[in-house]
Amino acid sequence: MTVIDLRSDTVTLPTDGMLDAMRAAPLGDDVFGEDPTVNRLEEMAARLLGKEAALLVVSGTMGNLLAIMAHASRGEEALVDPEAHIAYYEAGGMASVAGVMPRPLPCRNGILDPDDLAAAIRPRNLHFPVPKVLCLENTHNRAGGRVTPPDVHDRLCRIAHANALAVHLDGARIFNAAIAAGVRASTYAAEADSVMFCLSKGLACPVGSVLVGSESFIATARRCRKVIGGGMRQAGVIAAAGLVALDTMIERLAEDHANARRLATGLNDIPRFRVDMDRVETNMFNARVEGVTAAEALDRMRQKGVLALARSAESIRFVTNRHHSREVVEEALGRIRDVIGPR
Repeated sequence: MTVIDLRSDTVTLPTDGMLDAMRAAPLGDDVFGEDPTVNRLEEMAARLLGKEAALLVVSGTMGNLLAIMAHASRGEEALVDPEAHIAYYEAGGMASVAGVMPRPLPCRNGILDPDDLAAAIRPRNLHFPVPKVLCLENTHNRAGGRVTPPDVHDRLCRIAHANALAVHLDGARIFNAAIAAGVRASTYAAEADSVMFCLSKGLACPVGSVLVGSESFIATARRCRKVIGGGMRQAGVIAAAGLVALDTMIERLAEDHANARRLATGLNDIPRFRVDMDRVETNMFNARVEGVTAAEALDRMRQKGVLALARSAESIRFVTNRHHSREVVEEALGRIRDVIGPR
């Protein structure tokens, strides 16, 4: 029985084109700035997002940490949704490594309210950390792949800038957000001071993320990368897959969105599942289970070769990726239906 892995788009395998490019990539020492394939990827990424420069990093977590380190100094403040990946899943690096104080913002269904942001920015005061950076996330992981509309994103950025805050966008899945919103990724990047996006999720690269921003910001981030041990040598073997991904894998993300919607619709036909279809916007969504716990449902599904992740005791996250055709989605639904019966 073939396992259908709906846990994440991080489980994607590289395409044959990526593997061929990795084998053939011209290489050099990236710490010396001499790897031609890395340089090409960074130039392409910066151009695609409408920024001056870019930096290849090992992971999205590293890219987010470097952005915090570059935008704020120790003891200063980052405004962030406490449900955002940068606060929830990155091992406290903002505080423990960067030494930056997180200030939580209220967030509803993965989207910050500009009025709440304005109210949360405290005036400069001897007693308070100095607010230096606003951290945004789009799409929003814990909210089930929700997309911040471009006009809301721009309002948030303008409020931050009016209060002398930089804006960092955790755009791990920014191309998913852009396709869902019907805009280019550069539309979201335009008002942000820095953006991180992942190559290793829906774009299917084996490893890597990219941080983009101004030339001066990237120069600072590059030094921060060295400080935390992130300097790489013949990193063109990573960058080569990224070049193929940016050339060939972005537009096909719409297929993942369509398959996620079909999966969500099918789950709603199974009595124990409930999915709010208004919240199914990209390749990821959360489904509530009734009559069984999420752990029990996942155990039954696993026995049938279908994998997903618990979001809470009553909720399961499903994520589609390039390995999930419509036929695979239908097969997954059939298996789930067999083991998650009526109430």
